[in-house]
Amino acid sequence: MKRLIVGISGASGAIYGVRLLQVLRDVADVETHLVMSQAARQTLSLETDYSLRDVQALADVVHDARDIAASISSGSFKTTGMVILPCSIKTLSGIVNSYTDTLVDPRR
Repeated sequence: MKRLIVGISGASGAIYGVRLLQVLRDVADVETHLVMSQAARQTLSLETDYSLRDVQALADVVHDARDIAASISSGSFKTTGMVILPCSIKTLSGIVNSYTDTLVDPRR
């Protein structure tokens, strides 16, 4: 089974992350791991009609962005990759500079 981490940041366009999860739901042999920033939760409610539960139900595994002990935070967690969609400039900057306080969003 291939593991793919889907991160949703607080940037505008939360529907893109939702749509990716919907598409991956129909892909055989892919296990999705969802992590959403706090800002993503707010953006989701402002921009879409989806509830947090609706989106979480699309993923196989859901991780709290603040849980630094989550399996996905370990370098030994084997994964096909991670997609952050949408990705805010703040999140991208944190990735580029290896600086973050959560699993998906820097300084949250």
